[in-house]
Amino acid sequence: MSTLQHCPYCQGSIYRLGDGRYKCGRCRRKVSPARVAKVRTLIASFSRDENASVSAEALGLSYVSVHRYFGQFRQLCARICEDEYETRRHLSCEYEEYFYLERAKKRRKNAVFDAHNFLTFDYEGHLYTIVMPSLQQFRNQFIEDDLESVYAEEFARFRRQSRLIKISSRHNNIVRFWEYFEVNILRYRGVCDESFPLYLKEMEFKFNHPASERERLLIDYYFKEHE
Repeated sequence: MSTLQHCPYCQGSIYRLGDGRYKCGRCRRKVSPARVAKVRTLIASFSRDENASVSAEALGLSYVSVHRYFGQFRQLCARICEDEYETRRHLSCEYEEYFYLERAKKRRKNAVFDAHNFLTFDYEGHLYTIVMPSLQQFRNQFIEDDLESVYAEEFARFRRQSRLIKISSRHNNIVRFWEYFEVNILRYRGVCDESFPLYLKEMEFKFNHPASERERLLIDYYFKEHE
């Protein structure tokens, strides 16, 4: 195991304690080298797109523990995306609206109510997403007002329009993100509605950063905000 050189929380000077841990002279935290190494290893696995099950087996850790850490990393991805947006919001941008629907539901007539609708902004090469409100909460009202079929037809038209955008804008950065998202979200074999925004932010973060950069950013944010 490598020896720590600086405090992972504040980068201050550290000294070794009798029990094998380290203590920071600046923030006064006690640091376990084993725990720091585990977090860094898990962040590296997450950054390489390894799922929690594979990582747990490879590292000899419980799936529940790894799954919990990966959930924390997704929250950090969302925080990083918001911070990066704040530094770029003044730039000119392009945007498109997108509906994502799981393959198993695409043939359903009223799939519009199960679709995830989000906006994708391109700030001069850097992507940012915003999840729009779900129509599921309005479904009963649409049925009562006899508008369900109208929205289903409109959704089918919008899907055809989105397909045309993807075909005609093959080199568009937004379209490349949609394609990246659709391929990578399948690795999770189903994401519940409540968790979808975090998984979308994970994809946004990973699309914007290569693996080595993802790891550096997540380690920095983790030790600043998660302890």
